[in-house]
Amino acid sequence: MNILEGIRVLDFTQYLSGPTVTRLMAEMGADIIKIEPAPGGDPSRQLPFVIDGRSGYFVQQNRGKRSVCLDLRRPEALAIVRELVATVDVVVENFGPGVMEKRGLAWDDLRAINPRLVMASISAYGRDSPLSHKTGYDWVAQAFAGVMHMTGEADGPPLPAGVSVADVSSGVHAFSAIGYALFHRERTGLGQWLDISMIDSMFHMMEIPVQGSSLSKGQYVPGRKGSHHPQVSPFGVFKGPSGYLVVLALQGQWASLCSAMERPDLEHDPRFVDGAARVEHQRELAPIIEAWLGTFASNDDILDLLERHRVPAAPVLSPADAIDHPYFRARGTVRTISDPLLGEFAIPGFPLRFSAQPELPDLTAPLLGEHNADVLTGTLGYSAERLDELTRSGVLKHGNR
Repeated sequence: MNILEGIRVLDFTQYLSGPTVTRLMAEMGADIIKIEPAPGGDPSRQLPFVIDGRSGYFVQQNRGKRSVCLDLRRPEALAIVRELVATVDVVVENFGPGVMEKRGLAWDDLRAINPRLVMASISAYGRDSPLSHKTGYDWVAQAFAGVMHMTGEADGPPLPAGVSVADVSSGVHAFSAIGYALFHRERTGLGQWLDISMIDSMFHMMEIPVQGSSLSKGQYVPGRKGSHHPQVSPFGVFKGPSGYLVVLALQGQWASLCSAMERPDLEHDPRFVDGAARVEHQRELAPIIEAWLGTFASNDDILDLLERHRVPAAPVLSPADAIDHPYFRARGTVRTISDPLLGEFAIPGFPLRFSAQPELPDLTAPLLGEHNADVLTGTLGYSAERLDELTRSGVLKHGNR
């Protein structure tokens, strides 16, 4: 039995932050009913890479979900949604400000239908917020939360992360919050509303900048430091003979690194004798290490030597490098899936490991409105005649991609 088997989710999400939540829940066996607004459905159906009208982006984020496509401007469609709300455990949405309220689908509306409901709303600034009226996407959250301020070279402009960290992080935060809300419901019988902010999720990552600035009374000024850690040395990105590597040595590994380099003189050099001294003289130490790395034929030789000396190090892999790497394949971190339209291709795998659910379900992303009849007949008991009427009148839509 899969961990979330028997849990039904009404999914209003689109693009990435919200679909991340329900993607993870689908892998754990939840029944995800994805409500897609007519006529085009989730806008991510148009995001790259698109081949013959089928989006790999959409497939990656929406495997295992059942698609119901409704014209949500129509009162008949909203009536169907309310009927479905009465049958589900969880609702997830990441619409812009005011969208659910305008449709009469806000938290107060839905809990009146189903008091046991757990509802998660994901937004850039949070719903209960002085900035709740503002729209925002991943880079907006990275910027406002200070993550972009901390990323880049010290004398360069702030830079965004190269992947959608705010979207995915807020999705994972919402996913974890839903699990605990369901646990709370088991104890109390009552659902609750989860107000998840992308900016809060990003700001949560500040391990040093906030407390450092506060405790130092402003003496520590958080800022960009480039490719080397501002508080630990050596701890950074170094150029090797065949690409870049990360090498780090805390105090416990410093002697091991000096031994690997066959430089016992560095271990006791006053400039490098302890962590504080190494940070102070980081600009002298980093070139010494990088020059040593340049004496090898390949990065693999360096990594083998550092592993023997128990010095933490890793190659800087590109996502393309990871696709066929033995680690990623053995862990299922890269996963090959088969889509009826796109065929076989690689996606990131399920990142959690449960001993009670060692096998993952075989999932397929839906066509637009593919499950209109399945959901409305099987869940709500609609007749075939009623389905035909709703389709003819344009309340229900479907597509072939």
